[in-house]
Amino acid sequence: QVQLVNSGGGSVQPGGSLSLSCAASTRLSLFNAMGWYRQAPGKQREPVATVTSAASTNYADSVKGRFTITRDNAKNTVNLQMNSLDFEDTAVYYCYVQNYAVKYWGKGTLVTVSS
Repeated sequence: QVQLVNSGGGSVQPGGSLSLSCAASTRLSLFNAMGWYRQAPGKQREPVATVTSAASTNYADSVKGRFTITRDNAKNTVNLQMNSLDFEDTAVYYCYVQNYAVKYWGKGTLVTVSS
């Protein structure tokens, strides 16, 4: 089973930037899609950004134009660059990889936007 290890995250003021990285223990090319979800306090987990094996990307409306997802097949990492962060972006961010209908999850990393 694939292991996913997150790095990055932390605290930032509104308008700031953070980056997240998710390292997979196996080749990303084995998976159809990968990306990030997030779960804010008291809310359900929601998709944030996805990149497919064909390098097609998709973003939640709330992050379009601010977040960028990339994948590095050589390093087996999926990265999320987050710019212009706002209070509503505060959440635990989870990376995942997907093989057909099965998702494998990382443990999550906290992103806090506060003044």
